[in-house]
Amino acid sequence: MSDINQFNITQKVKDSFETEPDSRFEKILHSVIDHLHDCTRELNVTHDEWMGVLNFLYDCGQISTPERHEFILLSDVLGFSALVDMINTRGGATEGSNLGPFYLDDAPEKKLGANLADDREGVTVLVHGTVTDILHKPLPGAIIDTWQADATGTYPIQEQEQGQDKMDLRGKFTCDEQGRYYYTTVLPKPYTVPYDGPVGKLLRAGNRHAWRAAHLHYIVRAQGMHDITTEVFFENTEYIDNDAVFGVRKSLIAKLEPAKKIDELGFETEKKPDAMFKFDFVLAPESKKR
Repeated sequence: MSDINQFNITQKVKDSFETEPDSRFEKILHSVIDHLHDCTRELNVTHDEWMGVLNFLYDCGQISTPERHEFILLSDVLGFSALVDMINTRGGATEGSNLGPFYLDDAPEKKLGANLADDREGVTVLVHGTVTDILHKPLPGAIIDTWQADATGTYPIQEQEQGQDKMDLRGKFTCDEQGRYYYTTVLPKPYTVPYDGPVGKLLRAGNRHAWRAAHLHYIVRAQGMHDITTEVFFENTEYIDNDAVFGVRKSLIAKLEPAKKIDELGFETEKKPDAMFKFDFVLAPESKKR
């Protein structure tokens, strides 16, 4: 019987998995085991600390629901989500940013010019732009999947017990023959990420704020192109320089303007906007590597 000690246990754990040699799964699994064991040895982790980590992860699972993903939130505040987005952005394409914990894949389809905000109070803003490939060729039929908070910084999905429809302030738009999209909505406000669970405790323990800069979420898809998951922010707004989940990129900041020249755009909208901004999305072909 071989002797297992703190120095050879790492290799023995890796050897216990019968994985395909040099497969992506094996590389990731072995790397995670290496880093976890190295960290444990380096810090001389105690039993109380070990159990504290396990209880923290248990609590993340307990508070999670189909509408709230605490593990995504944990990934966000640790910068893990942002790092994955940065690594996976294709050259020439719009930069990626956080998915966030409130995405739903079955958002309703909306016609161009629709108003996502219905009768909600706040500044009505026209959002418009074009979806193109990296050579600036428009992509007709591209799908814009968007969701957001309201003018108080709240997602409707967070207030279902108060009678809110979780599908409010979200929708899918199909770009026209010129690759254009346009719709109106309410201008979102900054908000705190969910602060009532284990991730909130982590932020408080580290003396960190939980505020997110105001933003709109997007997933953009087109046939033959890599999807992008990203966010659009607004210049000169609160927390733009210290977003709690490290989601802001300079290229993702839009300039909000008064809706003075809307007639020149020729868009028919359900509601007259007070302000407007343009943001163009660029998708890379599926054949393009990172």
